[in-house]
Amino acid sequence: MNRAVWFQASPEGAKAVGTLHHYVSKSTSLPSLLTHLVFLRVSQINGCAHCIDIHTRDLLAEGMSVEKLVLVPVWHEARYLFTEQELAALAWTEEVTRVSETHASDDAYAAALAVFGEKDLVDLTLTIAAMNAINRMGISFRMKPRARA
Repeated sequence: MNRAVWFQASPEGAKAVGTLHHYVSKSTSLPSLLTHLVFLRVSQINGCAHCIDIHTRDLLAEGMSVEKLVLVPVWHEARYLFTEQELAALAWTEEVTRVSETHASDDAYAAALAVFGEKDLVDLTLTIAAMNAINRMGISFRMKPRARA
């Protein structure tokens, strides 16, 4: 079944989501590579093929090695490849994306706050929230990845 092209069906809704995406992509003090890493991890957890494809390409363009990139889903086992900031971002990303299970625990919050500080932690959480929203649109309306065989 073909599904609606959500951003054509609701241009104002798409603009609202796009405004948040633009803010977290361009206006925060978070490094671009970190933002794309968070976008990728959220998309992996949610299973959004379209976004996984995009943010994998973005990370490669930012200079992330293939060796590191393929280990993002199992970063807990490959911690030595990631910076302290990346590790904290990945942990908080999983905590917030799975909020119905984790309830954004006090321990996880304290750990993320220790690395990011209040402003950057809020911006990191907005980044996670933005990608969760976009994933839900992409999955619900079956957006296809750009990848070709």
